[in-house]
Amino acid sequence: MRFLPPTAAGVAAVLAAAGLAVLPASPAAAAANVAHTVTVDPSYQQQEFEGWGTSLVWMANATGGYPDEIRERLVDMVFGADGLNLNIARYNIGGGNAPAVEPYLRPGGAVPGWWKAPATLGPQDREWWDPANPDHWDWDADPRQRWWVDRVKDRVDTWEAFSNSPPWFQTVSGYVSGGFDPSQDQIRADRADEFAEYLVRVTEHLEASHGIAFDTIDPLNEPNTTYWGTTLGPDGQPTGGRQEGAHAGPALQATVIEALAARLATARTDARVSAPDETNPGTFVTDWYGLTPAARDAVSQLNVHTYGTGQRTAARDVAKAEQRPLWMSEVEGSWGNDYTSMDSGLGMAQRIIDDLRELEPTAWVLWQPIEDADNMVAEGNLQWGSIHVPFDCTAADTLATCPIRTNTKYDTIRNFTHFIRPGDHLVKVNDTASAAAVTADGRGATVVHANPAATARDVTLDLSRFGTVAANATVTPVMTSASGKLVRGDAVPVAQRRATVTVPAESVTTFLVTGVSAVAVPHIDATHTYRLDGVQSGRSLSADATIRTGDPARADQLWTLAGDSAGNRARYTVTNAGTGQRLAVRGGTVLTETPAGAADDGALWTVSTTGDGTYTLINVAARRVLEVPGQATADGSPAGLWTPTSGANQRWALRDETVSGTVPARTYTLPGRVPALPATVTATVPGGATRALPVSWTMPPAKVWRKPGTVTVRGTATDVLGRTVPATAEVTVDTFRSTEPARAKAYPGGTPALPATVVGVGDHGGRAELPVTWGPIPPLTTTGVVDVAGTARPAGGRTVPAVVRVQVTAPVDAAVTGPDVTATFTEGGYSTAGLTNGVTTDKAWSNWRSTGRTPSETLTVTLPAPRDVTGVVVHFYRDGAAGAGIAQSVRAGVPAADGSCTGTETPVDGTVARVPLAGSPTDTVCVVLTTTPNGYLTVAELEVLAKAPGVAADAALRALSVDGVPVRGFDPDRDRYRAEVRKPENAVVTAVPADPYATVTIRADGRTRIITVTGEDGTQTRTYRLDLVRRD
Repeated sequence: MRFLPPTAAGVAAVLAAAGLAVLPASPAAAAANVAHTVTVDPSYQQQEFEGWGTSLVWMANATGGYPDEIRERLVDMVFGADGLNLNIARYNIGGGNAPAVEPYLRPGGAVPGWWKAPATLGPQDREWWDPANPDHWDWDADPRQRWWVDRVKDRVDTWEAFSNSPPWFQTVSGYVSGGFDPSQDQIRADRADEFAEYLVRVTEHLEASHGIAFDTIDPLNEPNTTYWGTTLGPDGQPTGGRQEGAHAGPALQATVIEALAARLATARTDARVSAPDETNPGTFVTDWYGLTPAARDAVSQLNVHTYGTGQRTAARDVAKAEQRPLWMSEVEGSWGNDYTSMDSGLGMAQRIIDDLRELEPTAWVLWQPIEDADNMVAEGNLQWGSIHVPFDCTAADTLATCPIRTNTKYDTIRNFTHFIRPGDHLVKVNDTASAAAVTADGRGATVVHANPAATARDVTLDLSRFGTVAANATVTPVMTSASGKLVRGDAVPVAQRRATVTVPAESVTTFLVTGVSAVAVPHIDATHTYRLDGVQSGRSLSADATIRTGDPARADQLWTLAGDSAGNRARYTVTNAGTGQRLAVRGGTVLTETPAGAADDGALWTVSTTGDGTYTLINVAARRVLEVPGQATADGSPAGLWTPTSGANQRWALRDETVSGTVPARTYTLPGRVPALPATVTATVPGGATRALPVSWTMPPAKVWRKPGTVTVRGTATDVLGRTVPATAEVTVDTFRSTEPARAKAYPGGTPALPATVVGVGDHGGRAELPVTWGPIPPLTTTGVVDVAGTARPAGGRTVPAVVRVQVTAPVDAAVTGPDVTATFTEGGYSTAGLTNGVTTDKAWSNWRSTGRTPSETLTVTLPAPRDVTGVVVHFYRDGAAGAGIAQSVRAGVPAADGSCTGTETPVDGTVARVPLAGSPTDTVCVVLTTTPNGYLTVAELEVLAKAPGVAADAALRALSVDGVPVRGFDPDRDRYRAEVRKPENAVVTAVPADPYATVTIRADGRTRIITVTGEDGTQTRTYRLDLVRRD
């Protein structure tokens, strides 16, 4: 029992074992409005954002000849300020099939070529074209796409020309839809120069005829894929594919790029080469490192699509290594199958967020927002594009007969494009469901947040990383959900650098932040010291450029990083804090060297992060990433360099080890005894971690220990680098004869975790943590409260009785914290570490591979200690509209001696699969995920459920006393009492609940004390009244 001195009201409530965590009073209510904090960090800024765009391509070819009423509406919907508000356009230079080939491409897909051939020529006639012959050019070609050019050129500030396929006569098969073998090169290597001539001449003509200027020309589109193939029917006419495309392996890509660069060197256009415009980041990386050095040098801008999402960060690091801008130059997709569902809007919003965070692109470009409505219906109401209109409308049609419809992507895309504008800088956030940017003038910020949950969410913006937050700073939400599009809410004042807004379920919200500017602290502080821990190896980079077991006492495992600028492409020197040597690359080898003058490129590094606390380090000279070769884990393994892969062995957790202060040491002694103070104190470092530092104390005179009370002793702690920091010890001087009751939880049949110390109560009110030994725990067979006796041992050899009150409740299923997960295979760029971070909406783990897919994968979960496991919950990440990434079935169990995993096969229906288990004790669980035919797996979260103590409802009192004297006749079932005291106004009332986790409040009402007990789960309350009567 704990006695407190009188308060102003003369009352106090005793709560057993204060300081233990308390569960929410109403779990159901808590789940209905989940809190979410987004920290915006302007210290890590991406390059100036160029903007948002689209290819004109099929949509322009299909609609550019429509009646003005229709096509003008479409232009405004795509490029207008109230529409998608795009400012980048990609013009498709069509290839075109031979005149004798009957039409077979999809509506809009037959973008005209710029040649003029006799009508009788067929696919076999591939030698006729002479670029020097003016009669072989058709400068009136492609009128419908060019109509769009004229209508949008005042709204577009960045132009790119691109090709899906050369004209038929520059292909191997003679068709623009690809080769007969889609894995073989389709562009004629002997016509690379003529292909370059074709692209440059068309670009120059467009610039001269339409008054525009192209910034780049991309000669390729998803070249190193097997997408592009032509199939002939029995009559010799092609039946597919249905769009222009041409396979080109890296060697052929290099030939084309070099030819284009050579031609541009003499051209009238100022356009530069962009490439390779690959389908996904992984293939992009393959293409890039497969090019010749001359071809790589010829590319001024890197383009990548995100139809596959693995290795985004590898593409980012390629661009940084090559010091060139990176565009996300094309993506689309279909989420859901109707216009009104938020599935499509949320799917696209999350794709944008992920691309911006992981790729760090300077531009983000759609494939085409306008899609053929009839084609979408024929494909099962697919939601590709955000604007649907029939592609077969005629000159006689109107908006009534050629209707335009939009899905929710149209609205959620505008949450980005209306508010993150060219000139802004995207910045780091700690949240995978959010993207943020600071405005071009540096005096505001924009945050876009996606909430896919079926419940509302309180989103708190943490603006503490800004250097200046004005007193009148505000946050204004602009919300898109099923109930409204871009609905602007009221401005919310920023208080204490934070603002909270409730966003709807299944919504995308833009937060417009005013009154913020500058940076509070550097992204990486040159005055701080950091530890570089390998994400895959779990070991620290050491002064000899090897990985070593982390040791807080080793100065040679700490580093300083000094940058030359504040942007995301700043170049850093990385210097060992213990030795003073710099990390460098010489002759392809990673080493440390004694600095001699200014650092050259071999001793400079660029760092990248997605905001998760891990980084890649790119050597400026080598253009390669620091890694642990071979994914080694052995102590002493050397660090090395490799091309970016997004692998965990290329990521390093940057942990700030700079001591920011010390925690007061707390101890006790008996009156007249000089205490033995601790040899170390706990130091704090940024991020909340702690370190033990040696300390020397300046002891006060011996006489201060003679009287009971509290004595503060000052000292000096020393960190591993020899820097000193003040320390204090708070010493309680008292004699301890009793203890406060401790508390613990259990379920029937379970074993409670009993505390190692109890709070000792001194004769003079002192409190101190005393070591305790507990007696045997009786069998816990029923619910209730069980007392377990123990013995506390204060200094001086005395023993003091102790008790822990064990609350026994019916078990509940709870996710086990701290498990370790391994997988039989993981796609590069993903990790099993994200499977246990509590986020059920991100793409944490994937087993995608282009070939050789396996029918199943096994996830093995190792628990920190044996638990009574009751089930497994797998949260899949839907990687496409058709359910890509979701397993066909799940099997879970305990691994057998031979490593097999047996259990009942559970079919998967939706994105969440629940597999019950028997509840037997184990520390290892296996989960087998069976894929759909030729499918793959993407998982957001894996939960292992085990029995855990629940929460109790009991709201009764166990004891009631006044000034330390028990109230006469106390009975928990009786709710009114009377006690005589000398001074009612100063009486201390103490109430102890029957359940150690219940809460007690005491309120004074004149001379009556009203005691309210609330059960732990919040469902029951009991009220007791105690009348205090003055004793004569």
